[in-house]
Amino acid sequence: MSFTLNQLALLLIALAVGWLLGLIMSGRGKYRRLWRDEQIAHHAAIKERDARVEAANARIAELERQSGPIGSGTATAVGGAVHGRDDLSRINGISQAQEVALNEAGYHRYGQIAALNGEQEATLEARLGLKPGTITQEDWRGQATELERGHKPGLFSRLTGSA
Repeated sequence: MSFTLNQLALLLIALAVGWLLGLIMSGRGKYRRLWRDEQIAHHAAIKERDARVEAANARIAELERQSGPIGSGTATAVGGAVHGRDDLSRINGISQAQEVALNEAGYHRYGQIAALNGEQEATLEARLGLKPGTITQEDWRGQATELERGHKPGLFSRLTGSA
């Protein structure tokens, strides 16, 4: 039986592919061991991650028991209720960072903002790095008065003059 050159080439390619597949499949368990080792390492990493998450959750629960429940968006409100402070960031024009600066300056309640005089406004504007007249322009006193009364200023309340 004689083979043509093409048939011989195809036969050699088939033998080479079979030989490579045989090496890959047997590998004397090498690849199976590597896969098993990788799987064991993966499971260990998952257990370690779960243990860290569980420890973090336990710490959070402990802190919540000590200070009360604090969730997303309620930290300022809960902190204000616990420490006798209002959420000054509800006043349009006051950011969270400015609220902290106001608290450091001794302003914690809406009534204190509503009772500001011109000299105190100028001092606060300088402390907060605002342009002179910003507090009057943004009507912090009026907004604080409305919030103190329990009214929440709407989107158009400053534009139309109604709350």
